[in-house]
Amino acid sequence: MQTLSRKADFPGLVTADGAPWHYLDTAATAQKPRAVIDAMARALGEDYATVHRGVYSRSAQMTLGYEAARRRVAEFVGADSENEIVFVRGATEAINLVAMTWGMTQLREGDRIVLSMLEHHSNIVPWQLVAAKTGAVIDVCPLTEDGRIDLGALETLLTSRTKLVSLAHVSNVLGSVLDARRAADLAHSVGAKLLLDGCQSAPRMTLDLPALGCDFYAFSGHKLYGPTGIGVLWAREDLLDAMPPYHGGGAMIESVTFEKSTYAPPPQRFEAGTPMITEAIALHAAIDYVDALGPDRLFAHEAGLAKQLRDELRGLNSVRLFGPEESAGIVSFEMEGVHPHDLGTILDEENVAIRAGHHCAQPLMAHLGVPATARASFGLYSDESDIAALMRGIERTQRIFG
Repeated sequence: MQTLSRKADFPGLVTADGAPWHYLDTAATAQKPRAVIDAMARALGEDYATVHRGVYSRSAQMTLGYEAARRRVAEFVGADSENEIVFVRGATEAINLVAMTWGMTQLREGDRIVLSMLEHHSNIVPWQLVAAKTGAVIDVCPLTEDGRIDLGALETLLTSRTKLVSLAHVSNVLGSVLDARRAADLAHSVGAKLLLDGCQSAPRMTLDLPALGCDFYAFSGHKLYGPTGIGVLWAREDLLDAMPPYHGGGAMIESVTFEKSTYAPPPQRFEAGTPMITEAIALHAAIDYVDALGPDRLFAHEAGLAKQLRDELRGLNSVRLFGPEESAGIVSFEMEGVHPHDLGTILDEENVAIRAGHHCAQPLMAHLGVPATARASFGLYSDESDIAALMRGIERTQRIFG
């Protein structure tokens, strides 16, 4: 298999003594390329100043850099306008923002919210909070036998009372990819809105959100090879215009008196306080890095590694695989008689990092009939050497547990 050969760009992929570190937890958070680290260091150092308020030149320059990051995100996701890009702390906050603004103003008792069996807790709990306050009801869309969201079942769930469908574009556990365009068409056929959790799709898929047909899209910077502490909510401009503020404070206002405040238009309306200045600039650098390689190329690279790993694991009688054969660089599995945490601990001794647990998807674990899985997830820096190291660690684990 031809690889991207990008390990040298990532200083985190070596141990303290200089040995290779086989990082297979990219679905949780991606390692950072030197270009992103350098961009953030400059922003924190010689370029640093506040934005939007200062009349001095460095503040003006930093403001230009910060808003350039917003424009770059808009371009990256195919937005019609940079005004559709709201900077938040992460995808969790993005979904909560939609829930507590659009959800609290648009949902009524008896309205339906459709989620799927494979959702991350961040796309379940906010809707439970809204449902408890509004009287809306959550419906759960089942999965196909191979672990994809069953869009045929979704169609039967939808009614005139369905107001929102909120789904993962790519599963963080199974790597299964949603047919987002069909999901959007189904949701819109009953007048519902579609929110996509894009945490796993933004780092590895070419995005054109208006063409996908969704109404809201959320993703985190740290999974896109950028820093923690920043994420993005994209929403159609007409929806943002109708949504009330989420937080109150500076920067999100037009005028304030003790009698009344008026609010800035989107996206500023949703960005109270001093923003994530350096994080936005580093996210810009991360997007430039990913775009230069080509998201479609990244998807093919990671999916190919996932297929190779599945083929090798299938040769072990003690391993049970979950999810579809074709996945977006994520492989979840269990070893007979070995808890995933024990496997993860032994692999760590071999300089191999995987995820072990419920992956913030406890309803999915219950559906699969397991308390937890081991998960290997690939990034643009992954290659066959990581698979080889993982397999050596699994074979050692088999010997230890007999």
